[in-house]
Formats: sequence, C-alpha cells, structure tokens
Amino acid sequence: MKLVIWDIDGTLVDSHAMIMDSMAAGMAAAGLAPLPDRTVSSIVGLSLPVAVETLLPGHDPATRHVVVEGYRSHYGAARGEGESPLFPGARDCLDRLAARDDLLMAVATGKSRRGLDALLVAHDLGRYFVATHCADGHPSKPAPGMILSCLNDSGAHADRAVMIGDTSFDILMAGNAGIASFGVAWGHHPAEELAQAGARAVARDFPELSDLIEEWAA
Repeated sequence: MKLVIWDIDGTLVDSHAMIMDSMAAGMAAAGLAPLPDRTVSSIVGLSLPVAVETLLPGHDPATRHVVVEGYRSHYGAARGEGESPLFPGARDCLDRLAARDDLLMAVATGKSRRGLDALLVAHDLGRYFVATHCADGHPSKPAPGMILSCLNDSGAHADRAVMIGDTSFDILMAGNAGIASFGVAWGHHPAEELAQAGARAVARDFPELSDLIEEWAA
C-alpha cells in the first residue's frame, strides 16, 4: 500500500483568516502590536508555542505564554462559530484518492488534538484517514515524528509515502523522514520556498494535485 499524508491548515482547509485574527488577539492580550500577515504566515505549520517563540525571540517566556493562550482562546471561540472551510476541490480530491484500493491516507498537522478532532468531525473527514497525528505528543515540524508515526500506524514504507503540504516545514519534515513531498500553491508559503525546501512539484489547484499523486502512485 502507498500512503498519502496530508497537512491540514492551508492545504485542505482555508484557515488563513482564523489564524491571522487569533494571532492578533494573542498579541493584543500581551499588550503587543499586531504583526503583518506575511510575518505570521511564515510560521504557520509550526506547533503554536514554537511559532510564537519564533515570532517573538526577544520576549520573555511569560509574555510568549500570554500570546499562546490568547491565540488559543480566540481560535477556540471562532471555531465555535464554525470551522474554516475546505478549499474548493479538496473533497473531490479526497474522494478520488479514497476510491483507490492501493492507497491509504493520513494526517500530520501542527494543530492540537482538540482542534484537529473538531475539524475532522465538522467536515466529516475522519473516514478518509487511517492515522492522524498532530502537535500534541510530537516535536514541532520539521521534526519527522508525526510522519514516522503515520508510517508505523499504516504499515507503509518510507519509499511508498508522500507528504502534501503548503509550507516549507511540511516539505522539510518529509525530507527528514525520508519520504517524497508535493507542495500546494494556495497556502501560506510561496511556491518557490516549497520548491527550495525539496518538493518534487507544487500543484496550482486540486485537479493538478490529484494528477500528481496518481502519477506518483502508479
């Protein structure tokens, strides 16, 4: 069996607005000015505490903790009003791949377990995946732990697995785990960064991504 491992935010789900608003709320909670969207986008994919530490290296741990908790509080409240939407074409791609009898799918995301489970339920995504791994219990991307756990749970070998993601952290994580990767151009990091990080190709839309995955799996 071959294994396709998905990132969530910026890859399958358009959570850009929620992430930007939540980081602004976290900064405000600590009495700090909001950061430009491009700066915040640069750390999407990292586990939240690591992301905040990366954004605020000169601030003390207590301040960064306030930002993290402010982010979580705002994100949780926003999620209660409705989950971020799937990108157009995401469901069709998942259905197309799920119809194959030679391919399994899994998730490796920087989201928390609580956030991931809520999103999987809201969009009825859990049925697609044989394994789901997240920031809880794993080192932050680009450490390979989440991918290695997906491989272990599915029984797939590294040379028969591919990571799909929108950030350089996804692509670097794949490289650190010894698997292939494809980038997507509609997420948080520019296509050229994904290519530089080692993506085999960067898809411009879901139909192109579906073709890339099926060519890889042939």
